[in-house]
Amino acid sequence: MTIKGNTVNVNASPADVFAFLGDSNNIIHLLPKDKISDFKSTDEMCSFKVQAGVIISLVQDGTNDGDTLFMKSGEKSPFPFRLSIKIEESGDHSTGYIQFDGEVNAFLKMMVERPLTNLFNYMTDKLREQFSE
Repeated sequence: MTIKGNTVNVNASPADVFAFLGDSNNIIHLLPKDKISDFKSTDEMCSFKVQAGVIISLVQDGTNDGDTLFMKSGEKSPFPFRLSIKIEESGDHSTGYIQFDGEVNAFLKMMVERPLTNLFNYMTDKLREQFSE
């Protein structure tokens, strides 16, 4: 299953955005505080509990050509997935989006597709806000 979130403009260079996202401690600033709990992080990974009580773990998984940051599911995640955070230079700012690729069966897909799409759109909106100040 693949989900691509909305593309947003970020008022920062790709290097600044990657520096921010490259520290997993900063992921908390992109999550809806009313829908997560038990956030734990290091520079390389983070985990949190979503409303349904499911624990999501994200582990830094490298970059590609300086325009994509990868994160993969950690051991506590309910299914294997990979996030690709694409950031490209666009004049004096950047554009970016989050893409999710996960191994999800048809039944689970029906349950998680809309909430995940909403989450990734929320996260990209918060990333834009992070650099708008």
